[in-house]
Amino acid sequence: MRPAYLELTLVALALAFCVRADAQDLEPRAYGNAPSGLNFLIVGYAHAEGGLVTDPSVPLENAHLEIPTGVVGYARTFGLWHRSAKVAVAIPYAWLSGSAVVNGAPQERNVSGFYDPKLGFTINLYGAPALSLKEFPSYHQKLIIGASVSASAPYGQYDGTRLVNIGSNRWSIKSELGASVAVKRWIFELDAGATFYQDNDDFFGGQKREQDPVYSTQGHVIYSFRSGVWAALDSTYYTGGQTTVDGVEGASDFNNSRVGLTVTVPINRRNSLKLYASSGLSTRTGTDFDIGGIAWQHRWGGGM
Repeated sequence: MRPAYLELTLVALALAFCVRADAQDLEPRAYGNAPSGLNFLIVGYAHAEGGLVTDPSVPLENAHLEIPTGVVGYARTFGLWHRSAKVAVAIPYAWLSGSAVVNGAPQERNVSGFYDPKLGFTINLYGAPALSLKEFPSYHQKLIIGASVSASAPYGQYDGTRLVNIGSNRWSIKSELGASVAVKRWIFELDAGATFYQDNDDFFGGQKREQDPVYSTQGHVIYSFRSGVWAALDSTYYTGGQTTVDGVEGASDFNNSRVGLTVTVPINRRNSLKLYASSGLSTRTGTDFDIGGIAWQHRWGGGM
């Protein structure tokens, strides 16, 4: 049997500095099909390093941060209205260290804690029916159209007297539509999404920080090898997200892009490894960082 279920993407690992990074996620195969009833345990580690390009209204300059992050996640596939779907949860823990100039004075920041947990739901609307493990070998992808919604909850480490935190102290919700086309061993994907943010009423000394929605697109070119290994060239562009602090609008919004590479290697029937890296191409406002990581995935259920 062709082990196509090994190709299910890992839960997106959300990493950020002091702003949400949902629009920056690079997640190939987010809308791939997989047998119903499978459970996935994900344990991962990522290292992010870089700086912040802040709005001129924020009194922070020359920031350089390092954020090692561990994450534990769980996902389950199931059928909904005869279509394949999945739910996922990810709980990251981060160690943040770095330096910056705040209000003209050099400062350092060393803190650790949980990052905002992330919940996600994905359903494939066309081209990916809900199938059992026994039925799945006869499935061959052509065109898949899917939709997803994810939310980040404000339960991560946060200190309202600091500009740089691990958590964001606000809810955010991202909705997305995606299309995936398979041509022999190649898969071409294009996704478009929007992230909406709750106000942060305790921003840097009790100020109110509002943010407009961030609009994003992702593109992925994926090649599957006969061994079960697949590799993806990833890219994303996001814009919008202008901020307002106590009624004063910031001077600019996002207009940023990133590129990355993802490789997934099957170990055996139940386990696989994912390696990934990404870097910013251009940054107008927000996080300007390089990231690399590894994740182990274990699966069970579904009649395996």
